[in-house]
Amino acid sequence: MLSKRLASASSLKAPTIRTLPADDSRPFWSVMIPTYNPRADYLEETLRSVINQDPGPEQMQIEVIDDHSTYGLAAQTVARVGGGRVTFHAESQNRGLANTWNRCAERARGHWVHLLHQDDFVLPGFYDRLRKGAEQSDAGALFCRCATVNSNGHWIAISELQRESAGLLNDWHARITVEQLIRCPAIVVRRAVYERVGGFLPHLRFVPDWEMWQRIASQFPVWFEPSILACYRVHSDSATSRVRVDAADVREVREMIELTATYHSPARRRTLASKARSWYAKVALFNAREMVVEAGFRSAWKQILGALRLCHSPRVIWQICSFFVLWFRIIASRFKRRIKSDSNASGQADSSA
Repeated sequence: MLSKRLASASSLKAPTIRTLPADDSRPFWSVMIPTYNPRADYLEETLRSVINQDPGPEQMQIEVIDDHSTYGLAAQTVARVGGGRVTFHAESQNRGLANTWNRCAERARGHWVHLLHQDDFVLPGFYDRLRKGAEQSDAGALFCRCATVNSNGHWIAISELQRESAGLLNDWHARITVEQLIRCPAIVVRRAVYERVGGFLPHLRFVPDWEMWQRIASQFPVWFEPSILACYRVHSDSATSRVRVDAADVREVREMIELTATYHSPARRRTLASKARSWYAKVALFNAREMVVEAGFRSAWKQILGALRLCHSPRVIWQICSFFVLWFRIIASRFKRRIKSDSNASGQADSSA
């Protein structure tokens, strides 16, 4: 059944991932860790989370792919933590996010590929539990629930429970089209699937993963593991945070929704695209509320405008009004603190006189 799906997969204009021969000597897993100017403590946690579950080199390839970092911390950390078990490959020039992910897929020798970012990590049991799903199904991809953690590693959210027990998901293509429901550290993909559907689209900076999960779901079944076995880290230095400052994420999402709508039948395209625009408009408004405090009104306003271009439903308009109420409260609070500070300074000057 899997071979038939592989043969019928669409020929999207995506980078080619070379086909490897069917070889029993290949490892089951390829854990590929893309890096670019990583923090040593984050990368160490990433590496240790894999090494602690290492079934041995015959079963698992572990490799760090560095996208031409400006300093040698990645290589130093791999040498110190990897103890010769982790391979290190350095690119000769900076290739960008999606191209580096594609290089990871290209260099992967295992039957299943796990792209694990330099600041994310997996929890005990990740590879054992997902391997069971691979052995019990013809799924093209497997993923588990994921915890979102802050810069200190504290849990701040968990992903949705897609089904109570492990198994294949029903109508998953529609669900992943409407919302981004998979974090990168939580998913593994058959290398044969990458070989068939092609690599990540290099022009996408913010959502190459979301587009890929939709492309895979349009052709292959997907397995879900309900246990929380991966951690996705959010912090101010992440690539995602930098892209949001000028609302490049929202502009890219609009483009991607138009593209991925074509992965569905004409009868479903319009409805699913509309739902996807509505969902991401809410995400943009949520980001705006955070950014008005952290980055200032200008960056938040760009997210607001992006949300309106995606969707201008009554609910979105109401949320925008709520945003301005928050902004006025912030301005009033700052103004009050400034008056109080000036008053205290004036009082101190009078007393000293």
